[in-house]
Amino acid sequence: MTAPPAAPPPPPPKTPPAPGGSRYAAKPWLALLSPAQRAPLAAPPSVLHAFRAAAARAPGRTAMAYFDGRIDYARADALSDSLAGHLAAHGIRRGDRVAVMLQNTPAFVLAVLAAWKAGAVVVPLNPMYKEAEARHVLADSGAAALVCEARAWPAYLRAAAAGTAVRITLTASDRDFQTRDDVRVLAPGREPQAPDAADLATVARRGHPAPPDPALTPADTALISYTSGTSGTPKGAMNPHGALTHNAQRQVAGHPLAEGSGYFALAPLFHITGMVCELAACFANAGTLVLAHRFDAGAVLDAFLEHRPAYTVGPATAFMALAAHPAATADHFTSFQVVSSGGAPLPPALVARMRADFGVRLRNGYGLTETTAACASVPVHREAPVDPASGTLSVGLPGADTVVRILDEHGAEVPFGETGEIAVRGPQVVPGYWGLPEETALAFPGGELRTGDVGFMDEDGWVYVVDRKKDMINASGFKVWPREVEDVLYTHPAVREAAVVGVPDPYRGESVKAYVSLRPGASAEPAELSAYCAARIAAYKYPRLVEILPVLPKTTSGKILRRELRDRG
Repeated sequence: MTAPPAAPPPPPPKTPPAPGGSRYAAKPWLALLSPAQRAPLAAPPSVLHAFRAAAARAPGRTAMAYFDGRIDYARADALSDSLAGHLAAHGIRRGDRVAVMLQNTPAFVLAVLAAWKAGAVVVPLNPMYKEAEARHVLADSGAAALVCEARAWPAYLRAAAAGTAVRITLTASDRDFQTRDDVRVLAPGREPQAPDAADLATVARRGHPAPPDPALTPADTALISYTSGTSGTPKGAMNPHGALTHNAQRQVAGHPLAEGSGYFALAPLFHITGMVCELAACFANAGTLVLAHRFDAGAVLDAFLEHRPAYTVGPATAFMALAAHPAATADHFTSFQVVSSGGAPLPPALVARMRADFGVRLRNGYGLTETTAACASVPVHREAPVDPASGTLSVGLPGADTVVRILDEHGAEVPFGETGEIAVRGPQVVPGYWGLPEETALAFPGGELRTGDVGFMDEDGWVYVVDRKKDMINASGFKVWPREVEDVLYTHPAVREAAVVGVPDPYRGESVKAYVSLRPGASAEPAELSAYCAARIAAYKYPRLVEILPVLPKTTSGKILRRELRDRG
């Protein structure tokens, strides 16, 4: 069960306004951070440095737990050394790109470590990508090597890689490094080895000598992380090694977790949240990374009981599914000290339910691929406030070395409490997009990220995300932010998931439409849900159209795809 918040330390005096009059550069949030959260960081140059330091001081500690399989730090180091030697022997050099397209398995972690040991840049791919989506990322990144699931290579990835720079392929079975073969998440049987690809587990056990140390620096690119593509063509954000270690080290400094704690990989590792808040933070704390392939609520709950992890982070939709599972009890969550949500909006109603039903204090956070995961989060010793006017739950406070500003449409700062575009500057912000100088200049003027998210900050420094600029609905000239309507729907006892979009309306211009899925065993009629909202929000905001679906479409990282619902009409 999540530990109760510790008594907050005495805050320092509030910072006076910064020279030039920037209220945001004065960092009012510093007064609410703990001394550990305000302290300067001594982050290693890369996650690889952190991993090697953990292997040196705790070689026999379990680095990865995968069902009944265990890999200690010394073995993980040796296995990834051999993989790195294989890559180097086949011509992978410093700066080359290695694409990794796997679920949350030891093979994913070993492939990432091996690529970094060879001096390469990792390109994580969503394992749910189809042929055309994979081809775009492989071609755009110029990846020279591909590590993927053994079934996917002959099925469609061989065709996706044709004509790209890919010249080396390693395939892995999701059944490697364990013997339980949980049919809820693992495919039946073992696929035959393709003749034009090498088997990752075999290569890793072969004992190839590791290549020379690449001497990675904080400025070197660690990842080219492609945006989820919920709008437009995915772009590759270039995440430096220093950005990963900064955010990972900030997390370790701000969380009261003993060294060696268990980190459950609820978020997919290919996503920036999983890569930084799970993999990188775990190795920075010499912890155990608990893996369960892909999300299945029953399998995840069983893993909670078996491995008793102390930390996890995942999207709100994952916690909705866990809370709705008939087997879920408070006992499943008793080992957790910190439970975080990121990657998608967190409804206040879900926070209240997780606390009431399971004793879990679910902490909010905010970040983007372009900020290498978090740029604001709720400190463990604080409670996130709810904006009384909109009912929006705060996503947290910026870090000590981060500046979050709220800007109007002309790029000028707005006063505290007023809504505008969220802009972020700090060591976790990427330098730009791979191969896209014009889009980089537009999104990162002066090195500051213009997020495209609309929100506000109160005078104490709490950040509130209202919605995406592109998702705003114009109903009869009134602005409607979908998230405000969704938060109301989430308070209805029958609603499990909710998404609100604007649909064409000949009279209003746009009408508000809600798509919902219901909790198991619950029932509700569209008219009932519409009336429920009408009683709680202004007349121009409530959804006049409600459609009930079995499930809502989502990305693998758990974001509900409003675009698909908008196209559905």
